[in-house]
Order: sequence, then C-alpha cells, then structure tokens
Amino acid sequence: MCVLGKDKLIELNQKYNIITPFNEAQLDGDSYILTVGQDTTLHYLEHQNVISHEIVFTPPNCIAYLTAKSRYGRMGLSFLNAAKVHSGFCGRLALEIVNLSNDRRPITIRKGDPFMHIEFITREGAPSPYEGEYQFQYMTNEEINQYLPILRRTIPNFEALSKLWLKKKLNH
Repeated sequence: MCVLGKDKLIELNQKYNIITPFNEAQLDGDSYILTVGQDTTLHYLEHQNVISHEIVFTPPNCIAYLTAKSRYGRMGLSFLNAAKVHSGFCGRLALEIVNLSNDRRPITIRKGDPFMHIEFITREGAPSPYEGEYQFQYMTNEEINQYLPILRRTIPNFEALSKLWLKKKLNH
C-alpha cells in the first residue's frame, strides 16, 4: 500500500474520472484539494456536514482518506467523522464538523473554498467495492449516468451491485 503522487492521480483521473471536475491546480503534494459545494455557516457548538463540490470515484484498487485543511482547525472547527472512502465508492463527500472556536463566533466556509485533502492509497487483494447506502451520495441522475459506464468496466460484480445501489437510492 502506498499514497499516490501527483502523476499517478493525473493518470487515475484520465482513466477513471476519480475527481469531477478535476483541476490540476488543486493537486497538493500527494493529495488533491476538494472544495466546498455551498456556503456553510456554523454557530458555536453547531454541527453540520460540509459537502464537496467535486464528485469522487475511488477505483477498486484504491481507498482514500480525507483530512481537513489545517487552517479550519486553527479557526476552531473540529472534524467528527473518520474520513475513509471505500474502494468503488462514487459520490460527493461529506465531512462532519462542529464549531468549537474559543471566541464562540460563527465560522463561515464559502462555496468554492479549498476545504479537504483527499489522498488515494493503493490496496492489495481482490476487489471489494462499496455496497453501502451512500453510493451516488449527493449526485443527480445525470451525474450517476455519466459514471455508470466507468463503474461497469471497473467493478467485477457491477450488475449485481448496480441493482443494490439503485434500489437503495430509490428508497431514499
């Protein structure tokens, strides 16, 4: 297992559309910086999810981890969830945050602000694609349809999983 560098992230994006939209200027060391999808203001002790603007697809031979940019921690935002992205996951990502600022003032994160790093890590062994209820999280039907051909050619048991994913999506 190893963290993938810029050149490998560009290669993965060309092959799998791991991040949409993809902007090479958002590559940062061994990670990619995801941005905020909409303005979010948190009052002191308030908890909310911050959703990425970008759609992320984690190929079956990878997993990914999220970390928030440190500037937000210095502002007083604390991150509540373990931020692992399973192989085979496709959707927008959510980070659960709470405002614990010492001065107890609201903190606003603006749409388009660079907010979280995503690092892709190779995995070994047989593919075990994500089967959970958050597949296609915060995606439109049009966006889902754009990713289905990629999932079909990369996920070994796509037909069975697609029925499960779409059933769960319809039930929400």
